[in-house]
Formats: sequence, C-alpha cells, structure tokens
Amino acid sequence: MAVNRLHTAELPAVLRESLTESWEAFVQASREAQFPVPSNPDFTTSLLRVWACSDFVAQTCIHDPAVFYGLLDSGDLLADYTSGEYKRKLKRILKGVDDSTVLGQRLRDFRRREMLRIAWRDLAGWASLDEVLHDLSALADTCVSLALDYLGGWAVKRLGSRGKKIKPQLVVLGMGKLGAGELNFSSDIDLIFAYPDAGAEWKRQNTSANEFYLQLGQQLIQVLDNHTEHGFVYRVDMRLRPYGDSGPLAANFDALAEYYQMQGREWERYAMIKARPIAGPGKPARQLMKLLKPFVYRRYLDFSAFESLRNLKEQIVREVERKGMQDNVKLGPGGIREIEFIVQAFQLVRGGRQPLLQQRGGLDILGALAVLGYLPAHVTLQLTEAYQFLRRTENRIQAWADQQAHDLPEDEPGRARLAFSMGFPDWEAFEQVLTVHRQRVQEHFELVFAEPEARVSDAQRDQTPGLSDVWQGTADPADAIAALSAAGYPDAEEALQWLTEFSSGPVTRYLGEQGRQRLDELMPLVLHAAASATSPLPVLKRLGELLEAISGRTTYLSLLLENPMALSQLTQLCAASSWVAAQLTQYPILLDELLDPRTLYDPLDKAGLQGVLDVRLAGIPADDLEQQMDQLRQFKQASVLRVAATDIVAELPVAKVGDHLTYIAETVLERVLQQVLEHLVERHGKPGYLRHGKLCEARFGIVVYGKLGGYELGYGSDLDIVFLHDSSGNEQHTAGPKVLDNSEFFTRV
Repeated sequence: MAVNRLHTAELPAVLRESLTESWEAFVQASREAQFPVPSNPDFTTSLLRVWACSDFVAQTCIHDPAVFYGLLDSGDLLADYTSGEYKRKLKRILKGVDDSTVLGQRLRDFRRREMLRIAWRDLAGWASLDEVLHDLSALADTCVSLALDYLGGWAVKRLGSRGKKIKPQLVVLGMGKLGAGELNFSSDIDLIFAYPDAGAEWKRQNTSANEFYLQLGQQLIQVLDNHTEHGFVYRVDMRLRPYGDSGPLAANFDALAEYYQMQGREWERYAMIKARPIAGPGKPARQLMKLLKPFVYRRYLDFSAFESLRNLKEQIVREVERKGMQDNVKLGPGGIREIEFIVQAFQLVRGGRQPLLQQRGGLDILGALAVLGYLPAHVTLQLTEAYQFLRRTENRIQAWADQQAHDLPEDEPGRARLAFSMGFPDWEAFEQVLTVHRQRVQEHFELVFAEPEARVSDAQRDQTPGLSDVWQGTADPADAIAALSAAGYPDAEEALQWLTEFSSGPVTRYLGEQGRQRLDELMPLVLHAAASATSPLPVLKRLGELLEAISGRTTYLSLLLENPMALSQLTQLCAASSWVAAQLTQYPILLDELLDPRTLYDPLDKAGLQGVLDVRLAGIPADDLEQQMDQLRQFKQASVLRVAATDIVAELPVAKVGDHLTYIAETVLERVLQQVLEHLVERHGKPGYLRHGKLCEARFGIVVYGKLGGYELGYGSDLDIVFLHDSSGNEQHTAGPKVLDNSEFFTRV
C-alpha cells in the first residue's frame, strides 16, 4: 500500500521519500501483528505530519505497533489527561510487580508509550505548550514516585521483623525544569535525595538510616537510569547535591540545611529556586522545603545576585564560544538560559519580600514581574513570546530522535523538518522569526545585567578616579585635599579628616573581602554624589551613617553600586532632610524605593494604596501572620517615604501631605482589622447575639479622631482611635468550635 500523494502534499519534498519507506514498513508490521491499518484520510495526514517531524515516533510505531494501536483504541492519543491520570495508569500496570527487574521493564514500557502520546499530540498540534510541558513533568514525577514507593517497600521487607516500624522517609527533590514543571521532551532529570533525622526505631536495626537511604537511592537511580533492551526511563543527574559527585548520595535534613547555610554558593541558590518534592512522604517534604526557603529567599533585597548571575553567564558565554555553540537555542546568545537568568535574578533579589516571585515556572514569574511593575509589560510580553517559541523549538529538536539536543540543525532535511514542525513554509521564514526573538532576548538581558559602570555618567566616571585614591588612602594628604576641593568640597581638609576616621571605623571593621571590594567601588561614587550638594560635608556624614548601618549586609552596597539612580536619589533626599536620612538609616530596606523616580515621587491615593497592598500580600499563607505583619510594616514605611520624597522635591501643600498620610494610616488599619478578624473567626467562629429572638452578627468598628480624623496627620503623629462593637442582647458568643464570649472576642481583636 503506497502513501497517497494527497497525504504528503503539504510536506517538504526532501522529507517525502523517507516517509514512504516508513509507511510501508509500518503497514507490514501492522499486518503481521494483525492490526487494521488506519484508513481515515485526515488521520493518515496527521500521522505522516507527525512522522515527518519525529523519527522516534515513526520507529516506535513500526517496531512496536501494539503501543500505537493501544493509544488509538483506548482514546488516550486524542485525550487531554486529567490530573492524576499518569499515576492511575501506572499503578494498574505495576500491580503485582515484586522485583526491580520487572519494575524497570514496565516503567520503560510505560514511559515509551506515554512519550509517544505526548510527542504525537504536540507535533499534530493537538496540545498546547503548557500541556506538553506539564505532561512531560507529570510523567517523570509519576515514574520516580511509584518506583520509590515499590523500592522502599521492598527495602523495609528485607529488614525483616526488625523493620516493622520503619517507614521510608526519603524525599526526592526534582530540580531544574523538572522542578519547575517544565521538563523538556528528552531531558535528564536532576534530583537530590534527603531524609529527616533518624528516629529511635533505627537504633534497633543492624543498618543505619544513612546506609538504608544510600542503598535506596542507588536502587532508584539504577531502575530509572540503566539502559537495557527496553531502553531507559530517565537519565538521572545527581550533581546538584551538596559537594556534587563527591558528596553523599542522600543527606539528612540537618546536614543539608547546615551545608547551604554555611557553604551554599550563589549558583546553588539559583538552582534551588526550582526545587520541588516529587517523591516521598508529604510531611517530611514540607519540612525540608521550609528548611531550604531561607537559603533561597532572603528577607532583604539581595542585589548581589546580579553580579553572581552576570559572572555565571560570562562563564557560559566563554564555553559557548569555545565549543562553537552559537546555534544552541538553550545556551547560545538570546537563548532560553538568558530568559531564565532574567527571571531568576528578580526572584533572588526580591523573592524574599515578594511572595508572588516565589513560584517555579518561568512564565508565571514573567507575568508576576509585569504585575509588580519590576519590568515593563511590553518587555515581559516579548520575553514570554520568545520563551514559548524557543521552548517549542527545543522540544521539536529533541522529539526527532528522543535525544537531549539543543543545536539548530545544519543539514537540509533537518532544517526543513524543524521549520515544518514549527509551522513555517521553509527554513528562511523560521530563521527570520527565531532571530527576532533571540535579538529581543539578548537586548533585554543586556539591559537587566548591564555592568554598573555602563550606568554611570561620563561626568561621574571622569571625577571618581582621583576620589578613589582619596578613599583608599593612596593619595598624599595634599593631593587628597586638592582632589576633594576640586570635586566640590569647600571644607576639603575637614572632609579628609572625617573620611580617614570613617574608613577605619565600623563601616570596614567587619566587612569580608567581597564587602570591602564593593565598598571600595561605591565610595568614590558617594564622594562625588555628596559633592554636588549645597553643603557637601553634612550630606556626606549622613550618607556615612547610612553606610555604617548597612555595611553588615553587603547586598545593600550592591544595590547602590548596581543602581546609580538610587544613589542619586538617596543623596538628594539626605541633603534635603535629616529625618528622611534617619528613616533610611533605621530602615535600609527602604532603599528599594529609590530605584524608580516615577514611583518615588508619585504618592498614591487610597485606592492605589489598597491595590499595592493587595499585591504585596498576595501569595502569603493566610496563617502566616508574622510575614503579613512584616509586609504591612514595609508597606507603611515605603508609602510614607514616597510622601516625604514628593514633599521635599515638589513641595506638597501641608493639606496634601496630611491627606496622603491619612490614606496610608486608614489602609493599614483596615487591612490589619480584616486580617485579625479573619484569624479569630477561623478559630472561634463569627460573634453573634440574639435580639428579639433573632440571631444577629456582632460587628466591630474603629472610630478615629484628632489629626487622623481631621486628615491632618503628620510624619510622626500617633493614631488616636477608639474600638466599638454593637453586641447586645442574649447569647452573646461566637459560633465556632472554640466558643468565646463576644466581649472576650472583641478584646482579643
């Protein structure tokens, strides 16, 4: 039976001959296995389109037609799986399995079947990119999780009666794209094994918990990674664990937490952003993630991440150039990795303060960056479109032979195939769109990761060399005084004396090598910025007090070094107001507000404040009152700083200042009351009372008076408030599991 010409009419000519051979081999294999050859012309056209783009799919259908017909007859090929479908299917397949050899064989067969389905639906255009990435990740999750369940159960049985109380507690973290739920078509899976501290039950065993979990981890890798006549399940990479290949295969939670706290490197923070428990019991998994969170997400802004990721990118660029990988869609210029770096830089810098950034998926974070205003909407849109295009391209490259590849093809059939799979008539049309996406990514990457020197004005660059010698003490006193005088210090001798005392004081005493390096880079810029003030020395001293306050956290030095605009705004505000300088010194977390003059000098009305607060609190668990209160405090301080900055620069009328400060106070009061009520109602139920035989809900309110009531609030004003409730009548109590009298309930409020 020959292929109908109509079926191949849309295919590039260079692909048709090999398809004819594949079709004939498939027809013969189907007849030998007594399967009816598909005759529906629409389906046959789809089949040939898929085969043209994936030799893996074609060869699987030819060599094992039962897999293809099983997918077709069951309806799975045409179906979008519901949540948990992979686990339900694999559990049925593994039922009764009692040794690791059979387990590995069935896992391999299952993986081959489902990869055929995923590739087919992708290449036929029946599945979105989101579905494809989700299915690839869910399939891997299921294979790892159920394999661990079986192996763990058998390991306990081997302990005999001594192991009756042992329940395997090994937690498997999926890293990289698996952790993010965005696995490639043919990707390694990066894993980390960890287990909680051994309980008393291990003391009665002849083996230690460490030996038990080491062996269990080895068995899991063997089942997944070993190549047999049935192929492999997944290539497993364990190099992201502490100490890499030289470290223990499985570590207990305390050892893991201590390692990251004491020795964790920046690239490990970068990697840990996507860590996700994919196998093992839920309670230990949640415990582990709670232990790791402080390492990944710092509670303060961490602009040092830009420098670390910039260095990492430079290493990758050198490797790309050395190996000639410019056509690599993952690591090459404008590739997937650059988008990931942009996304994860913002997560590392701001994720500790912004729960919306504590997600794993790249597309989710790009959306959050637009919502939060950290990147312009058109930038995140371009990066999103580029990411989707590049990920589809990467998957189509890998789907051809089920191999981990990222390079664009160089041969004519390969180029024709890739262009066709991406919906383009020829290679030139595909390459044109690809180039646009990569150029945009590269441009945005360069802007986000620009070297600090590239953001400094020519005037600053011309002035700072001499001031650098002054700061580091390498200039003679006379030359130092001359340099300070030339920079704009009328009292240059006194400025030099202060600078000498400052440089040997607390600001440098406890700095490490990295912190000292950043301070040495920053101080010439500080000296130059202060010199532009009307009274340079007092401003320099105010800046010095701030630097002393933040010197223990070098990330703030990085913030000012990475963002000359922030240093400029800081100098202007410190020159205009000692109160603002004191606020910034006391709450250096407010330095973040100096990054964007558009928001710094634009205090919000009440609706705007409520919207900003909604975003700040989004993603914080409802029961985490401590984090909610932290966000409320930071919101209040940042909002007041905006008013003060605008007051200084634009000379706001006193009435307007009072209005804005009152809006802030009202917004905070309303939100705190809402959160406290929700917390208490959850525990005790709603307060109510009977009046004239009718059940009424007791209400609570806040009455404000004084300056707050008159919209005349000042920067240092207290809030004069009174609490009221309307509970009266009979049966005044809450209606929840832990009943309280209404008077007690409202007292707690």
